Amino acid sequence: MKDDIIQLGLPSAQRLKDYRIWDSYFTPSHSRPGRDGSELIIADIERSLPAIEKGQFEKLCYFAHVGLGTTTDPDFEKLAQSTPEVILKPLQRWPNLLLGMIILNASKVEESLEALDRWLRDGPMLGVYFPGGGPGALPCSHRNFHRLVERIADLGGVIMQHTWFKTGGKQGAGESTPAELAQLAAHYPNQPFICAHAGGEWEQGNRAVAESPNILVETSGFDATAGFIDMAVRDLGAERVVFGSHLPSRSLGTELSKVIAADISERDKRMILGENYRQLLQPMLKSKAD
Repeated sequence: MKDDIIQLGLPSAQRLKDYRIWDSYFTPSHSRPGRDGSELIIADIERSLPAIEKGQFEKLCYFAHVGLGTTTDPDFEKLAQSTPEVILKPLQRWPNLLLGMIILNASKVEESLEALDRWLRDGPMLGVYFPGGGPGALPCSHRNFHRLVERIADLGGVIMQHTWFKTGGKQGAGESTPAELAQLAAHYPNQPFICAHAGGEWEQGNRAVAESPNILVETSGFDATAGFIDMAVRDLGAERVVFGSHLPSRSLGTELSKVIAADISERDKRMILGENYRQLLQPMLKSKAD
């Protein structure tokens, strides 16, 4: 374990455990779950377990496809619609480790509303992830989002929106930027939103959401350039930053050290690595426990 810690540049296992890390962005077999149901997802999670153990993660939030035009695998989407138990397999396999959110395509409003009732109101899921592209995807500034956000808010769910600022502009009409998320969030000031990847170009992303107090930025996915966490804490406040690992496709050492090695207080690190996300999830966790 000592060699692993030296390689990763991470503090001791006990100190990591003390942070009580809740990962908001865990993506096993995210775009292509596989025709064999959840087996590829489970295999990806199993491959991630050594990194999860090294990082001493307490919980990880896993995004589940529910068969609504959100993957590159149409066979899996059909399977998810006809056999929904495949969606639950990872949560049943690791009930004390995984938290669930469903992935929705806002172009399918009525189907998505039904999915919200099925999976958030009546099922185990805690919120929704809107991806940043794919067949028929829409930017989060589109009017279709309003009915979905209103229903999620009624249920007390968390909303994460994939965002990215790209040099030269969008590469697809369905991509969303932090500026567009700020437009959406302005309509629902009491609903928290998570800006995934802080928009990639995080300096622009932080500025775009700075005046939106109900938007938090998520830490994963972009190159680990210096200064992101420091800027986010300075300009937004530590209470508006949540940690994401982007495992298994990103490096544990890279993503975790963005926070661990930042020039911020230990209190701020604890907030970012776990406390903020736990607080966001409390309404849904409480409703599931009642």
